[in-house]
Amino acid sequence: MKQVVQNYKSGELAVLDVPVPGCKPGGVLVRTAYSLISTGTELMKVSEAGMSMLGKARSRPDQVAKVMQSVATNGMSATYRKVINQLDSYTPLGYSLCGVVEQVGPGIDDVAVGDLVACAGNEHALHAELNWVPKNLYARVPDGLAPQHAAFGTVGSIALQGVRRGEPQLGEVALVIGLGLIGQLVVQLLVASGVRVIGVDPDPARCELAERLGAEACGDPASAAVENSVAEITGGLGVDQVYLAAGGGSNQPVELAARLSRDRGRVVDIGKCRLDLPWNAYYEKELDVRFSRSYGPGRYDPEYELEGRDYPIGYVRWTERRNLACFLDLLARDNVDVEPLVSHVADFGDAVKTYQRLKDGELKAVAVLFRYPEAVEEGEAEAPSVAVPAVRRGTSVPAPARSGRAPVRLAFVGAGNYATSMLLPHLAQRDGVELSTVVTTTALSATNAQRKFGFARATTDLDAVLGDPSVDAVFVVTRHSSHAELTRKALLAGKTVFVEKPLALTEEELAGVLAAVEESGNDRLQVGFNRRFAPLLQEARKQFGARTGPASLRYLVNAGRLQHGSWYLQQSTEGTRFAGEGGHFVDTASWLLDADPTSVYAVATPGNEDLQVVLDYPDGSTATLSYVTSGPSGFPKETLDLVADGRALRLDDFVRASVYGRKRWVSSRLPKARDKGQSAELAAFVKAVRTGGPMPVPLESLVATTAATLAVRTSLVSGAPVTLARGR
Repeated sequence: MKQVVQNYKSGELAVLDVPVPGCKPGGVLVRTAYSLISTGTELMKVSEAGMSMLGKARSRPDQVAKVMQSVATNGMSATYRKVINQLDSYTPLGYSLCGVVEQVGPGIDDVAVGDLVACAGNEHALHAELNWVPKNLYARVPDGLAPQHAAFGTVGSIALQGVRRGEPQLGEVALVIGLGLIGQLVVQLLVASGVRVIGVDPDPARCELAERLGAEACGDPASAAVENSVAEITGGLGVDQVYLAAGGGSNQPVELAARLSRDRGRVVDIGKCRLDLPWNAYYEKELDVRFSRSYGPGRYDPEYELEGRDYPIGYVRWTERRNLACFLDLLARDNVDVEPLVSHVADFGDAVKTYQRLKDGELKAVAVLFRYPEAVEEGEAEAPSVAVPAVRRGTSVPAPARSGRAPVRLAFVGAGNYATSMLLPHLAQRDGVELSTVVTTTALSATNAQRKFGFARATTDLDAVLGDPSVDAVFVVTRHSSHAELTRKALLAGKTVFVEKPLALTEEELAGVLAAVEESGNDRLQVGFNRRFAPLLQEARKQFGARTGPASLRYLVNAGRLQHGSWYLQQSTEGTRFAGEGGHFVDTASWLLDADPTSVYAVATPGNEDLQVVLDYPDGSTATLSYVTSGPSGFPKETLDLVADGRALRLDDFVRASVYGRKRWVSSRLPKARDKGQSAELAAFVKAVRTGGPMPVPLESLVATTAATLAVRTSLVSGAPVTLARGR
């Protein structure tokens, strides 16, 4: 088998062929699917190995002290030989992984061959194809949790143990210093515990990430912004607890901790930073300084880790293994999200190059995963069945059973500009996704898509896809006029369907799609309404919070003029521009108002160039959509305002968002590009296909949005509001 090793004397990194470890009693042999690089701990080792002997000595004074003691005891010559022998040996890297149990040793009865487990330990969860892992250092992965996410189990346990040491209480305020991998996880765990979090890091990108993951404010330790945030949130009293998750030789973290802590606050050291405590500052506030020892109780105890002797739960509630299982459960229940932390996924064979890129600073990353040749995917999950009168379903057909090892196999019908620019780039490199077949009406366009994105097959035969039992889901990304019919056929063929908007151009087409759902019992359908998945809009909605009274929403869409010859202008066959695109904005408004519209009223300028659409909602809320084509090209395409309960939310073209109320929130920085949610939408869709769980948007909502979009034309013709009657 292959394993990543390092020579600490020379600094050499290599992927070596080494013997397969034996499956000893009291443990299991695990074939690795994904292993996680700890960009803090491991890069520190890699950097130290590249230093001179003097540099190594300066970086590890604790080891120098041991050497000097050995010299005094054993003499210079013997000590020198011992030290050089240890340095000039290959040592392993890695301590956090997820894999499949390949062999079970005697004395193990809690897992079986084929089970997916997360593993811990810098001697047992190595960057290697196979690892022997003792009982107390692995935990079964919950059903539906992706193996690449479960690979965070050990690092998550470190963060979790640190938070436990801080003993957070509901309503407290915490300061997290250092927003690397551990710090980002600490932020999420604290937020899940009901704690308000302020983050500190000199890297603006890490600060932005922490705010997206729940921190109320983040900033550079050298700026006044952090101190101002602490003063505002705590009323000048100081934070209840500080988590030191930073590394390096600066004493700034412990000094900042003292300055911003309240009287008798708690300071928890999780990382490896300098700890020259300023005596007066810590004494005067009587600060409680605590250390968090790695993954939790049991760490460094050979009887626990190697011999499998557990601590009684009545005396030690949270051990290493219980912390590991707890963190996996938090991931499975979406209380913690590690996907935004994954900066890069590298093939295991590229391990040396990946470490070098990290060391040289070429690869900027919070977390990096190694993907192994036989990487597995999430286990299947049973899809719940929901009966909704407005959508008639036939005998429910469960999601097709999928092997835990099999990737999600996707087929594309259509490979035009939107598919190749906005969808396929997000899917082509996504772990656990296989682009199976691309179908187009012309052979060359299918071949081009195959070459660019790696489809296994290219064809012009739609039936070859619909009749292929290995295809899990079909993307319908063709011209608007064919969406409903292709969707209907795919549903009847038992496929999960992602259809780009619109779902239908007429009421008859929509009825045909619903008839296919009723006939087949297959309601596994998603329409490409991506804006509700946009991270910026999601965060703004969260900051706005729940409302009690009706809301007023205004959505201005500066659609602009189409180029001459655009197929969007073929209204006789492809429908109007609003019929094709308007569903985006209806869906966004309905998602923000958390309801489906009850009536639609539309007016237009001559030629129906510019539309004003008013939507009414059950609680008295209204949404006004202004869809204009006559605006200037330099004006933002989409601006949105939502007002309710003395608060206002504003979105400026997916570049900036703000919320006004008792306190004002403004998105922290300008994004590099407008993220309108395609990536998150596709991730949610793939997850639903993989697990068999609920679709990202309920079918009832997709139907209501489509019906409201179609009702605009009816209102324009009649000059009157159109009531949207719910089906029975």
